[in-house]
Amino acid sequence: MIADFFKRLTAPQTEPLAHNDARLALSALLVRVARTDGDYAADEIARIDRILAARYGLDPTGARALRAEAEAVEAEAPDTVRFTSAIRDAVAYEDRLAVVEALWQVALADGQRDAAEDAILRLATRFLGVSDRDSALVRQRVAAG
Repeated sequence: MIADFFKRLTAPQTEPLAHNDARLALSALLVRVARTDGDYAADEIARIDRILAARYGLDPTGARALRAEAEAVEAEAPDTVRFTSAIRDAVAYEDRLAVVEALWQVALADGQRDAAEDAILRLATRFLGVSDRDSALVRQRVAAG
């Protein structure tokens, strides 16, 4: 299943990524951000579950199942660029801003900014096609609560 996902993700795209693949790519990107600092903390996991539940209308069990699948995908993923490129191609700019907001929510879930998380957020934001200014505004909004 994971191998098939990566084939679809890395294949030349003639049309947007299927909804389930885009959903899995976003979920794996959230996991990647949370794992970046080497501390995949319970508060980050809980935040991911809440984001997935709200974004996709899942109950807690469904959100945990999607996160578990995303953890497996993220562990085998070669790089962040493919996730972000797939998401960029699959969703409108306004929705990509929501993706950046979700990424900042995960990165800031433990109450600390980490240089590695900042770096992956800058990379992801760039490949999502979201401007630095918009990302900074989203980060400020998330940090303010």
